[in-house]
Amino acid sequence: MSLTPALQDAVDAFQSMAEQDRLQLLLEYADDLPPLPERYADHPDLGERVAECQSPVFLFVEVDEAVHVHATAPEEAPTTRGFASILVQGLEGASVDEVLAVPADMPRLLGLDRAVSPLRLRGMAGMLGRIQRQVREQSAG
Repeated sequence: MSLTPALQDAVDAFQSMAEQDRLQLLLEYADDLPPLPERYADHPDLGERVAECQSPVFLFVEVDEAVHVHATAPEEAPTTRGFASILVQGLEGASVDEVLAVPADMPRLLGLDRAVSPLRLRGMAGMLGRIQRQVREQSAG
């Protein structure tokens, strides 16, 4: 298993907490979802919709010498925002190889299986899968 240092920090934070406190940490991440850069703020159509999420989540991935991930998720969907925030913060500035090495089951490492629905965990896995696909496509071209 290979996680970026920031993703490992998030996993460690969740795993160090009692199970009943993990949802609160996820909600704190939701409050910390970085705003979209101005070039995307008025153009959510430029992002990729994450169909696995019930809420309208859009991802924006850029690859230059590093990977940059941006996301939108509605405030009324705090768990989804929290998952998006973990990925945005956890993958920001990582190399292509680091992003592609993150295991598909990384959301399960947070230990939220009993705190959130399996559908929400699939949504986060969907976000990660779409980010990795975009990274592969952009780094190949």
